[in-house]
Amino acid sequence: MKLDQLDTPAALVDIPRMNRNIARMQSRLNALGVKFRPHVKTTKCREVVHAQLAAGANGITVSTLKEAEAFFAAGVTDILYAVSIVPSKLPRAMALRQRGCDLKLVVDNTRAAVEVARYCAGQKEAFEVWIEVDTDGHRSGIAPEQDALLEVGRILHDSGVKLGGVMTHAGSSYELHTPDALSALAEQERAGCVRAAQRLRDAGFPCDAVSVGSTPTALSAEKLDGVSEVRAGVYVFFDLVMRNIGVCSTDDIALSVLTTVIGHQPEKDWVIVDAGWMAMSRDRGTSRQTEDLGYGLPCRLDGTPLTDWVLSGANQEHGILSPAHETQQTTNLATRFPIGTRLRILPNHACATGTQFPEYHALSADGETTVWSRFHGW
Repeated sequence: MKLDQLDTPAALVDIPRMNRNIARMQSRLNALGVKFRPHVKTTKCREVVHAQLAAGANGITVSTLKEAEAFFAAGVTDILYAVSIVPSKLPRAMALRQRGCDLKLVVDNTRAAVEVARYCAGQKEAFEVWIEVDTDGHRSGIAPEQDALLEVGRILHDSGVKLGGVMTHAGSSYELHTPDALSALAEQERAGCVRAAQRLRDAGFPCDAVSVGSTPTALSAEKLDGVSEVRAGVYVFFDLVMRNIGVCSTDDIALSVLTTVIGHQPEKDWVIVDAGWMAMSRDRGTSRQTEDLGYGLPCRLDGTPLTDWVLSGANQEHGILSPAHETQQTTNLATRFPIGTRLRILPNHACATGTQFPEYHALSADGETTVWSRFHGW
């Protein structure tokens, strides 16, 4: 189907842009001499993940056990579940391993380590477990110099659980926007994770994997000495937050929402479209950045950005396009944006927008679309 035949709103994936993004990241990490384990939570889509693996990725990262189950069923066996495990999820994780999935778990505290060790003893079968390291104070993990790092390592190792490595995520990179700041954080991320691995090895514990990553640091690291693999997810589609950070351009953003003009409010300079927050999500990530793009940046049907407009407001099923600048002089709205006009909206956060839809319409270079399913839930 062509774009003018699709019901709106609809999630579009520009295949040439996506493939270019995949090739860019894979080529960069190949040159730096590390493996790449893409985070598939962004897309939750088999076609996208198969393209990443075909380009040279080694294994995948997931954020839910449902993702692990779905991609294992699709033939992917090397999977890192990169959220600290809790006891209630251990039986489901073990079921995957017993079916042949090389599923790796993550812990970042002694209680979780004890629970994993106890469960494995009862099952007489061990997981491979990695320790999450906090290298930037952003979210979860144990700081590289904390005593708890070695205590968790001891609990796992002494109980017969395989201590597979350490992993970290420099999520604070989303708060930066200059090349120097990004490269400095990438080095901080690398050095902290390598230091944690060395402390474990010095204490007599195995620690083969040293896994780092976020899209901004993966694209900004100048060296990755001591690192075995990198993880990144949103790079495959990119979004407006990544554009404001400076790691992609508007022309790299591969995900957009197809929408239709359904009305006007001339006295307010508003154009009403049928993509509200149910389509775009409520993510307002650009509001904390140097350029606030509301709920998204509108484009013409061919993808040309309308830089003088912004999706400034969103109700459940209504989106509001308004001038990007207060002094902007608008022409007759009904002439410029007639009822039925189709537009594309670039999202703030590709992960959040993608999850609003049960499927993508993958757009090829010849303008034809193909349906790619995605899945929801945990």
